Amino acid sequence: MNLSDLTIDNGWTLFLDRDGVINTRIPGGYVRTWDQFEFMPGVLDALKILAERFSPIIVVSNQQGIGKGLMTEEELSVIHEKMTGEIKQNGGRIDRIYHSPFLEEERSVIRKPNVGMALMARKDFPGISFKRSVMVGDSLSDMVFGKRLSMVTVFLTKDMNQVRKNHNLIDFVYPDLLSFAEEIK
Repeated sequence: MNLSDLTIDNGWTLFLDRDGVINTRIPGGYVRTWDQFEFMPGVLDALKILAERFSPIIVVSNQQGIGKGLMTEEELSVIHEKMTGEIKQNGGRIDRIYHSPFLEEERSVIRKPNVGMALMARKDFPGISFKRSVMVGDSLSDMVFGKRLSMVTVFLTKDMNQVRKNHNLIDFVYPDLLSFAEEIK
């Protein structure tokens, strides 16, 4: 299957992970302030393209830094307000952000790869069809999340070994969000 085989129109929903997809991931750490937030190269251009193709665009993000006491809900909210403001200024949009503050060991239904955030999104946006949704992420938990809901999965990586080992979870591979956006434009 090629991406061009899919008829993606604005009846489709785009689910995006945040860290490693929209912003640079801090290895072994967490983006705790706006000063630490750095858009990945090409992301603002990508979101402008994707805003024309998808409706809605939803961010689903595990944020266990809150559960660890490293940041507060309010601090995360400030980051997300500034992030969405900058995206909007550049012609893109994010329609809603869902996050899981829970620790991995809590095994919360809200934390990816569990599907709680997607179910919350569908409650808020009743027109969402998971079979007409794309999940873009940079981790295997993002791919499991998408597959559990029968979404098309897009894995952002340059590590083809990981792709070969987990090909059953991954429908498409791109090095970054802009490459994906340009492909479906």
